Amino acid sequence: MPDVDLGVTPLRELNAALHGLRPDTNERHWVVTHPAGRHAIAAGLDLPITVEINGPVGYYCAGMNKLATVLIRGNAGTGVAENMMSGFVHVEGDASQSAGATGRGGLLRIDGNASSRCGISMKGIDIVVKGSVGHMTAFMAQAGTLVVFGDAGDALGDSIYEARLFVRGKVKSLGADCVEKPIRDEHKQALHALLGRAGFNGEIDPSEFRRYGSARRLYNFHVDHAGAY
Repeated sequence: MPDVDLGVTPLRELNAALHGLRPDTNERHWVVTHPAGRHAIAAGLDLPITVEINGPVGYYCAGMNKLATVLIRGNAGTGVAENMMSGFVHVEGDASQSAGATGRGGLLRIDGNASSRCGISMKGIDIVVKGSVGHMTAFMAQAGTLVVFGDAGDALGDSIYEARLFVRGKVKSLGADCVEKPIRDEHKQALHALLGRAGFNGEIDPSEFRRYGSARRLYNFHVDHAGAY
């Protein structure tokens, strides 16, 4: 189990070592200490390894993640798991703005709150936030699922496409073309399965959530809806 102290080892050296791993490596669990908010830690991983970061991280930690598990034992800066392809990223603290932005796959779990634009332009990623999320969350979200245990700020799901949003708390306001939808049994079953993947094994009742999605009024221009564009 490699143990890398970023108070001593340059970040560039750590990332180069992670990128240089071969598929048959036996160094599959890395521990990183004293991250001190450095940017782009463990970005661009593409092997099924685990990187455990003990402390707060800066911008774009675990960005472009593919296959890897990244555990962040602290808060995360802007764009954590940005453009994630697959794997699992777990933030045990709060996340700054644009968490999971443009993510195409995988699962992002945030135990604290997420700031504005969480899940912006998500394209298949699944995001579970135990706390609340800020304004413009899921802006232009195209695919994937966002689950929020707490509240959501202004303009939730603005200009949303086909992503699925579930919020247990209050929603301050909905964005353009985002509406509340009935939550049927198939949605509850899918939500239950996602919560299980995120580590919440039966402790959260899916029926406590409300479902939001696209009204599909903005897919094609219509003069009656011009004010919403």
